[in-house]
Amino acid sequence: MALPVGTIRTGAPADVIAIAALVGEFDVAEVVVGHPLGLTGSKGAASDKAEKFADALRGFLDLPVLLQDERLSTVEAERRLAGVGVKGAERRAVVDQAAATVILQAYLDRTREGPT
Repeated sequence: MALPVGTIRTGAPADVIAIAALVGEFDVAEVVVGHPLGLTGSKGAASDKAEKFADALRGFLDLPVLLQDERLSTVEAERRLAGVGVKGAERRAVVDQAAATVILQAYLDRTREGPT
């Protein structure tokens, strides 16, 4: 089950260093990076940025760094937060963390199912 541990809002290279610290603290086996594809599955500037970020992590960490499609993760996170009564500024403050949880859970569900 995916659970949030926090939000990193720094920028390069501090973000990679902060992720490396979390990897060590939580004994992480692999890192999952959201891959922002268009609704049709097309790549754009944001997906290129995510791919470069994943490459930077791979160069810094000694473990697998994988990309997970993040289409509609924010929409799903907003829906879930609204469903439990989180409103307004409070929801905006945690939506990125909730979306990251949705992305990680999608990855875990996909890998548990195995190849189709």
